[in-house]
Amino acid sequence: MSLQTDDSPTSSSVSAGSDTLGEVFFPLYKRLFDDHSSFVADLETKLAQARMTDTVELYLSRALGVGFISGTVLWLLGLLLGYGLFGTGFVQIDYVIGFPIGNETIMTLVELARIPALVLIIGLVFGGIGFAIGFGSLVAIPYSRASARKRQINMLLTDSVSFMYALSVGGLNQLEIIEAMAEADDTYGEVAYEFQSIVRETEYFDVDYRTAIRKQAIETPSDELSQFLTDMLSIVNSGGDMQGFLEDKKEHHMRTAKQEQELTLETLELFGEMYMTLSLFPLLLIIIMVVMQMIPQADVTDEMLFLTVYALIPLLGIGFLVLVSTVKHDEPGDGYLQMGGGDHRVQEQKGQGVLDLGLVEEFTGERSVFDRIKSREGTHETIKVLKGPHIFFRDNPMYTLALTAPVSLVIVVTAMVTGYAPLSWDGMVDAPILGTFMYLFVPLYLIAIPLSIFHEWNVRHRKAVIGNLSEDLRKLSSANDTGLTLLESLHSVSETTSSKLSREFEQMHTKVNYGTSLKEALIEFNNKYHIPRLARTTRLIAEAQKASNQITDVLRTAAQASENHDDLERDRRSRTLMQVVIIMMTFLTVLAVMAILQTQFIETMAGLETGDTDGADVGGGALANADLSDSIDIDLLSVLFFHAVALQAILSGFICGYIRNADILSGLKYVIVLSTIALVGWIVVV
Repeated sequence: MSLQTDDSPTSSSVSAGSDTLGEVFFPLYKRLFDDHSSFVADLETKLAQARMTDTVELYLSRALGVGFISGTVLWLLGLLLGYGLFGTGFVQIDYVIGFPIGNETIMTLVELARIPALVLIIGLVFGGIGFAIGFGSLVAIPYSRASARKRQINMLLTDSVSFMYALSVGGLNQLEIIEAMAEADDTYGEVAYEFQSIVRETEYFDVDYRTAIRKQAIETPSDELSQFLTDMLSIVNSGGDMQGFLEDKKEHHMRTAKQEQELTLETLELFGEMYMTLSLFPLLLIIIMVVMQMIPQADVTDEMLFLTVYALIPLLGIGFLVLVSTVKHDEPGDGYLQMGGGDHRVQEQKGQGVLDLGLVEEFTGERSVFDRIKSREGTHETIKVLKGPHIFFRDNPMYTLALTAPVSLVIVVTAMVTGYAPLSWDGMVDAPILGTFMYLFVPLYLIAIPLSIFHEWNVRHRKAVIGNLSEDLRKLSSANDTGLTLLESLHSVSETTSSKLSREFEQMHTKVNYGTSLKEALIEFNNKYHIPRLARTTRLIAEAQKASNQITDVLRTAAQASENHDDLERDRRSRTLMQVVIIMMTFLTVLAVMAILQTQFIETMAGLETGDTDGADVGGGALANADLSDSIDIDLLSVLFFHAVALQAILSGFICGYIRNADILSGLKYVIVLSTIALVGWIVVV
């Protein structure tokens, strides 16, 4: 197994207690498992792929210990449950076997052993379930982590190969490319961790890098990366053209990325059709139950309608969100870059909270001057927020909840105290629009509208900088090709272009003129917007400019990778737009059918009485003699229909946002629109 360190996100830290547990149950492991069995070998491979430092023997011993503890707990619970059910006589058991026993002594023994046997069986069943849960959940962790790492590696591999190709074009040799890839863990995540293992093998274990590459090709969880490393090893061994190899691989993985996106979009289209069918199922069920309620002999209760509206509809929506999340993943990485040279001024940008005053907090207490600086800095930050609260909320959209959540709570409580909002279910039935508006729509509007506005503003503000990224990189490459340095190229492009990125180029040029290094200026610019796609481009330029100021080919490669990303993004947005339209049309269909059911069917049928007309006995039997106005509660059905439509609107909105951008918060705008349509539509209906 290659060297792993605990700074990896997926590495496991073993506590002293868990080590003790593993040591205690190690003899049981030796009795139950063979070191050469396929299960043990497969788990050992998954531990390596998940970058977990435990040995397979210790890990399985610990899993046995956890399984034993959980099994013992559930065994005791099972015994208590069995005794409570059968030992106390709560559940009577009259027969145990289906044939007579002639011997009275045996019959007496059977009678005496019947209840203890049942209690023991229940305890054993619960204990077995507990052991399976404890042991199985711990064993499943390496498989889950390895699968997650495989997904991230495959998602980042195309950009990683483009990065390595650009470095080879920039003049770096094979070892320098591997080392640069290993250092780019802030950008390329799990791919970089795989190359870190190669570098550590060569540095700490005196292994030649050919052997290290071969070993990592075996251990990596990604088959695509394994194939890449295997092919790379053949080029290294034969002394072939590494630049040409990387160029071919770059083109290959770009085609693969397009094929994988096409498969993902086709799957989402299938899911969209599934959702259209599934979301109509509760509607059909409600219609059937309403019709069945009109038949006196039918055993259909209001509780079944409640379960359909308040349980089935939310479960279907949440289940569909989970199903979509297994196919559509957000872009890996947080978009922040690290300086790597110990520059705390740049390092502190990542994860700096609202109450974090920056670098001065590291020196507070050493000198009184730093305490005064901290006090002044705190005052300055407070005044800055008060002068521009909209900018503060734009950069921190979730902080709007600190204001909107208490306000919505105060409004709802005030409405309850003053009697403006109904305090009981009967009151809700009597005033469905008012009650639902106060309890659902007021908090929804007060919380969702500000959060949606500032979230969308934040996303658009940050992504505006990559709107012309490909074009500006082309211009930068052309300027650099004329003989200008990279810094001069930045200044030249900023003067001839009016995009937001060009203004950032001008700021970088100014910072460097005032003493900041170009790499620091690039990283500060990236961390200001922290977009994963921008981070990969910035990392590429920052690494290439260390070797030379003439990086025309590198910039051209970065522009090509950016254009490929633009093509994928355009295709994704156009295809997902159709899924959003399908989901919204499905909701409008549900709303229209509910409205027609309420106005044209329920109210009409409830107004029918058998004695109103001479020829009313057209149905015959019990239905003809039934008073339908007694079997149908119009007000209750109106509330249930309205709530069903409102829940459908909220869930459909979140699903639209997630399919569109792989972001739940982006669905708030759809939630607001669809909820408003539901509210206005039902006001018109009633």
